[in-house]
Amino acid sequence: MSSIMLGILAVWFVALFSGAPIYVLMALAGAAFTYVADINLIVIPQKFAKAADSFPLLAAPMYILMGSLMNSSGVTLRILRFATVCVGWWRGGLCHANIFASVIFAGMSGSAVADAGGIGAIEIKAMRDAGYDGETAAAITAASATIGPIIPPSLPMIIYGVAAETSIGNLFLGGLLPGLLMAGALMLMVSVLSRRRNMPASNAPDASEVWQAFTGAIPALMCPIILFGGMMSGFFTPTEAAAVAALYALLIGVFYRDIKFADLPRIVLETVETTGVLMALVMSAALLGYALSMSRLPQEFGAWLTGTLSSKIAYLVMVNVILLIVGCFMEAISAMLILIPILVPPAMALGIDPTQFGVVVVLNLMVGTITPPVGIVLFITARVANLPFDRVCKATWPFLWPLVAVLLAITFVPALTTTLPNLFR
Repeated sequence: MSSIMLGILAVWFVALFSGAPIYVLMALAGAAFTYVADINLIVIPQKFAKAADSFPLLAAPMYILMGSLMNSSGVTLRILRFATVCVGWWRGGLCHANIFASVIFAGMSGSAVADAGGIGAIEIKAMRDAGYDGETAAAITAASATIGPIIPPSLPMIIYGVAAETSIGNLFLGGLLPGLLMAGALMLMVSVLSRRRNMPASNAPDASEVWQAFTGAIPALMCPIILFGGMMSGFFTPTEAAAVAALYALLIGVFYRDIKFADLPRIVLETVETTGVLMALVMSAALLGYALSMSRLPQEFGAWLTGTLSSKIAYLVMVNVILLIVGCFMEAISAMLILIPILVPPAMALGIDPTQFGVVVVLNLMVGTITPPVGIVLFITARVANLPFDRVCKATWPFLWPLVAVLLAITFVPALTTTLPNLFR
């Protein structure tokens, strides 16, 4: 059966370049194997229904709704203002403020796309108004947006946790330190480039400006604290936290008087559209994963790998190389859903910590969102900045190195991803 599956996957890979929706191609590949292998076709709707009937996946539409509510309210402006008074007076200060604001926003949105398209538009305009060139503004916005899915809450980690049957709470905790390391590494790179390029610096704010910015941002700053505190104290689960986050985002919008009831149908419709695409991906990936499992291709691949690579580090390095290449050509969640059934079993057989492996996978694919030719975050920031895609790609190149350095750090030092989950067990 593995030879049949290999043939189907070869056709599927060629079909990827046809421009058809990837969830359609995944479903067709899974259905084709089911038919050729003479498996009862009732399995197809059963797998679709089982994939959709998942309690942890309830978090996905809630976090998507929260991101839409945050982008529709004035919270992004207040976050950027607070970040600017904190670090904006350093040389290259608005680059630092951009990164700091992304860290704060990451604790609410959990999405690189939401970060780039929401607060990113405001950040790029502010940097241009302050004298930064558009390429630098777009590049640092794209690079800092990758922090969003690493610091909890994280939509990609929810998807990974469901697909790999790994604790979502542990994945959230495991991503916190790497996310902060990403911010620190990007700020270090900005410090180097700001002196080399003579980036502008502003005057330090006085105490009253700091206080006004802080008080204005308090409701937004409380969101990550409420979510993280509630999950860690056991008051609510990561899935329930998503509903709390969406409600809190709505209350913030009403409090700031930036969201009107007339806006809610549009916001809900945006959420439903995005959730529909996500669920189509999850359900079609479940069918393809079932087909792969029945073909025993992952098991044979895993047995070959564990026989060839006896070292955890060697396997993780190989996975990094594979995912960095895949991330250049495929959207992150799609790639994750396709590769999890293949990559996770050998990792578990080698004794790699599931939390470490999950964070490594997600971080790899987030780096892929800012690498051409299919870097979705690059496309968004290029559109927001009204710049050619190739110029944004070139400007983003220096900021890839800090992110790769953090990726290598969590690959070789498991404690960076496992310490916090172990503390809260």
